[in-house]
Amino acid sequence: MTDESTRRWGSTLDSVVVYAQGAICRRLARGSVSPDGRVRVTGLPRSLDPGSLRARVLGASGVRVTGARVEVEAEPAGTRAPDELRREAERLRDEHAAARGRRDRQLSLIEEVRALQPVPPPRKRDDPHRRTPVDAWLELADFVDERLAGLHKRLVELEEALRNVEHELNSVADRLARASTDAPSAHVETTVCAVLALDGTGDTEVELELEYGVPGAVWVPAYRLAHRQGDGSGRLVLRASVAQRTGEDWTGVRIALATADLRRRTDLPRLRSIRIGRSQSAPAPSGWREPPAGLVDLFSGFDSAGPGPAPAAAPSPRGGDYVVAAAASEPALPPPPPPPPQGYGAPPGALPAPGGASPEPFGGGMPAPAPQPWAQPAARQRTGGPFAGAPGAMMPAAPAGAVPPPPPAPAAGPPQPSGAELDYAGLVLCGPEESGGRRGRLFLGSPFDPLAAEYRRRAEAVAALPLPGRAVRPRESAGSFDHRFDAAARADIPSDGTWHTVTVGEIPVGLRTEYLCVPSVDQTVYATLALSNSTDQALLAGPVEVTVDDDFLLTTALPTLAPGGVRRVGLGAAEGIRVTRRTSLNESTSGLRNNTTVLDHRVHVELANRLARPVAVEVRERVPVTADPDVRIDERADWTAPDEGTGPDRHAPGTRVWRLDLPAGATAALDGGYEIRIPTGKALVGGNRRS
Repeated sequence: MTDESTRRWGSTLDSVVVYAQGAICRRLARGSVSPDGRVRVTGLPRSLDPGSLRARVLGASGVRVTGARVEVEAEPAGTRAPDELRREAERLRDEHAAARGRRDRQLSLIEEVRALQPVPPPRKRDDPHRRTPVDAWLELADFVDERLAGLHKRLVELEEALRNVEHELNSVADRLARASTDAPSAHVETTVCAVLALDGTGDTEVELELEYGVPGAVWVPAYRLAHRQGDGSGRLVLRASVAQRTGEDWTGVRIALATADLRRRTDLPRLRSIRIGRSQSAPAPSGWREPPAGLVDLFSGFDSAGPGPAPAAAPSPRGGDYVVAAAASEPALPPPPPPPPQGYGAPPGALPAPGGASPEPFGGGMPAPAPQPWAQPAARQRTGGPFAGAPGAMMPAAPAGAVPPPPPAPAAGPPQPSGAELDYAGLVLCGPEESGGRRGRLFLGSPFDPLAAEYRRRAEAVAALPLPGRAVRPRESAGSFDHRFDAAARADIPSDGTWHTVTVGEIPVGLRTEYLCVPSVDQTVYATLALSNSTDQALLAGPVEVTVDDDFLLTTALPTLAPGGVRRVGLGAAEGIRVTRRTSLNESTSGLRNNTTVLDHRVHVELANRLARPVAVEVRERVPVTADPDVRIDERADWTAPDEGTGPDRHAPGTRVWRLDLPAGATAALDGGYEIRIPTGKALVGGNRRS
């Protein structure tokens, strides 16, 4: 069974779920299964997380997926047309460097000509004074002026040409930075594919679904609210600003938006006990298990099938195993045999040197003998374990006549794995193509692809994009709950790292126009929309474009609206409603001996509705509050105390509210007040005067 016999299937990106950071992509592939059951699905991006690959068969076709792994293929671009935009950028960079060089040479010529000046000959002490050659000085000055005029004229032309080239270069560089990263490199075409092993009937048309995670995708919500005056409902359209740089264009895909965090750990926390008393040693970890019996016989069928294809010289995608070839001037010695698997119970002195020993497996086995100091192989193999060293590490040569030290004895007792080796998420199960001592055992994994980290770093740079105006990241507004929003139609989002607007769907909301004023602070009436969310999903905070009677009004910020909640959205000042507030204060005394100061406050508010429709107005006032039981406050008005809200809707202590319906063209007067009774012993002389 070779790679040439493996069938290659093309795949199509069908749906994407964009999370707070990152995305989960689903691809569909269809084809017939070969007799050997091997399928190679192409079209995957370079930035995918290889540990997130999942595959399954759609429909009850009698075929199931028994194995999946990710491989990277790279080949010369061949006759593929070069990237015109990248070639234009390289040409403009060369022109810019040439224009800058010409400008700098012109500046140096100007400095040389400017430095020309007459230098009189040295005069000895006994020589008489000589007449100054004025004509020669003037001729030199005229020559310098004429020469500098021509050089400066040429300098202006060169600087203008340099500015033009810089403008063109900046324009092309901006277009190149915003271009899609789905296009391959100009010289090497790299593709990522998934190699699947299928089990079932041969020559059957099946459909596969591949799911994988990619970084480099973010989104923020945005809204458009359409409202008609006098109507109790409105159309709230949920839109999303999505930016992605995953390395593949999302063309005609179903988009879903989620507020969850893909990077959040889902494993259970480890609770450690805290003991009071004499210090005790830490208990040994209990995650080690003996290897199963008959592990070697498990791969007998694989060995009987014969040797597989020769491995390529590129890094293997299994776990970062590198082979360093011997130098051309040295005779190639056979590499040393692979050491047997090492158990966790080896003492510190028996651990292998950091020069290329095999890592410890997650399973039993006797510890391997320590590497001999006189061994100097020409080629050494590096494995992806915790004690792996640099490729080609050499051991120092032993002196002549040295006697090799005996190998250390294995330690008694159960193996003692470290904390990193008990991180089950980082352990990799070695397959049948590994060496005999590693097959079927768990080892600490190493990076899948050396270049994958660079691709992921470029993709994650999209998280640093500046947010649109009034936008809030979904993790900040969702709180402790996660929500998902599915778009109604398919969308196109290129991998250019810029914001693209996607319409998700329409959300029914209840609307009620209310007018609010606080005349004690500002004698202006403000229009507000009270939004009520009657759906089972929360509305996240974000910018909302408000349209009233098909006319754009303003763009404001929508707060987070929980299911069943009601929040206000400000629409600005309402010029058609006027408010006037007047106050008066009367100070007197009362009591048997006039020992109580009485401060009588009167508040008079007038409202005038100049609109052509009735309005609901809420007028807010505030009365003083006290914690002294001897100070009494008596209210004399028909206002009411509002319900205590939470968060932004929380009212200040002492808030009082008037609510009234004002017909079109009508006026209303509101009278209120309160008395403050302060004992004489607690009153401040001259401190009760107020406007």
